[in-house]
Amino acid sequence: YIGPVPVSLEKYKEAILLQSGENRSVRPKDVQRALRSLVLPDDFHRRIGPAVNAGSSLFLYGPPGNGKTTIAQAIASLLAGTVPIWLPYAITVGGQIIQIYDPLIHMPANNVFVNGSGYSNGNGNGNGRPTTGSMGAPKIDKRWGLFKRPAVMVGGELKMDSLDLRFEPVAKFYEAPLQLKANGGMFLIDDFGRQQMSPQDLLNRWIVPLESGVDFLRLQSGQTIEVPFRQLSVFSTNLDPAELVDDAFLRRIQMKVEVTGPDEKMYYQIFKIMCGATQVPFDQNSFVHLLQNWYRKPGRTMQSVHPRDLLKAIASICRYEDLDLQMTPQLIDEACRSYFVN
Repeated sequence: YIGPVPVSLEKYKEAILLQSGENRSVRPKDVQRALRSLVLPDDFHRRIGPAVNAGSSLFLYGPPGNGKTTIAQAIASLLAGTVPIWLPYAITVGGQIIQIYDPLIHMPANNVFVNGSGYSNGNGNGNGRPTTGSMGAPKIDKRWGLFKRPAVMVGGELKMDSLDLRFEPVAKFYEAPLQLKANGGMFLIDDFGRQQMSPQDLLNRWIVPLESGVDFLRLQSGQTIEVPFRQLSVFSTNLDPAELVDDAFLRRIQMKVEVTGPDEKMYYQIFKIMCGATQVPFDQNSFVHLLQNWYRKPGRTMQSVHPRDLLKAIASICRYEDLDLQMTPQLIDEACRSYFVN
């Protein structure tokens, strides 16, 4: 192992407990600002904010194409903008080293670090000895880094071994599992139910940490270690929750939020916004034609993603035909025939 000196597991536990839990101060205006790019019901932020502040768990469910993943990403950005977190680059337990730091997950806060190896003032050499900054700045233990709150996002590619310690046989040290890297931040399991493992296996792995706030990992020697499980765990699915999870698991999820499709008023708002984003001029008659012939008559359910996709299709047709960007009933019909299956 080459890097900053590891800290003890006990010090890591202490640091995580001090910097996580029910001590966040996310306010309604913060959540509303994070969700401002989405057209949602007026009180939707009230369903999200308490879960973010509690830092425990959130279950997003509902039909596809209505912004569940985008909502989770907005939560991650919201957490990244809160008070940063001190994390060690590595910890040691039982004579073994576990590397926590992941450059793809742990982003330096306020440009304090340079390349994850030391402070931008250039003092010290990252070898674990404290340094003194310029102008009488306090000494910093450089075994630790100051990072934005981490956000780990996984989808259907998640495997069970990603949740266990991974031993590097050549380097002779361990890499931390995903949930350990997410401590103090957020862990999103997107497309829940479509992983390469059964939902029940994943739930069985998660049910004790969600209940107790601690996780248990096993070293190659057989020694079991107890580590903090302190992150906002977000499960997002477009499958029926009743078919995925049982009551015992749902009881351990503090907040369950259904993300439904828009009504006609919200659909109109989204459509106008996406016209501006795609630079396709809005036409009221064409929009009414879309509602009447492609939603009301066939009884099709509206999805928040439809305006973006349909307008992109219209723009592609206009470019192919060498036409100015425009919206007509004929272009609406052509885009919808290409987009909708039934």
